[in-house]
Amino acid sequence: MFGGRKPSTPQPSGAPTPPNPPPAPPPAVTPPTRPTVGFETVLGANTAFKGEIKSRANVRIDGQFEGDVQVDGNLLIGETARVHANVQAKSEIRIAGAVRGDVSGYKVHLARTGRVWGDITTNFLVTEEGAFIEGKINMINHPALEQGFGGIALPSPEVSLSAPDRDDARDAVEAELMDDDRPSREG
Repeated sequence: MFGGRKPSTPQPSGAPTPPNPPPAPPPAVTPPTRPTVGFETVLGANTAFKGEIKSRANVRIDGQFEGDVQVDGNLLIGETARVHANVQAKSEIRIAGAVRGDVSGYKVHLARTGRVWGDITTNFLVTEEGAFIEGKINMINHPALEQGFGGIALPSPEVSLSAPDRDDARDAVEAELMDDDRPSREG
């Protein structure tokens, strides 16, 4: 009844038995796709390595590295990392540790703990308050390069609707102080 064999139906004698069908071919194996998130290669915090890192995927360095780094994906240099190398990535480079060498990537992001002693070449640069750079910054493929210094007018600064204008805020504070400093008429 459950999971047992199906009873066979008797074949008439003299009739040929049908051949067993050939087994189905195994499904085609496709190579795994490269993960879009995460890191394929990680150099741990307790690791020191000298040499060359070349990767077509995302790489994370948390230890000490000396040599050359070329990454087609994203590169993360963690807070505990000490990298003495020229660093290139075709995508984003996020630096939270220390790098002594030139840095080149589509987008470079320096976290508040990030330190760079070398030149940075990038399309987009993001720096958090506290980050340190000693070197030149070269912006490439930016529209300002074509416009030049005397190019089109710069955009007007945005006015915040949530924060009052400085003059308005100062007047409001002065008005409050004048009201508070007024001598009491009750005596």
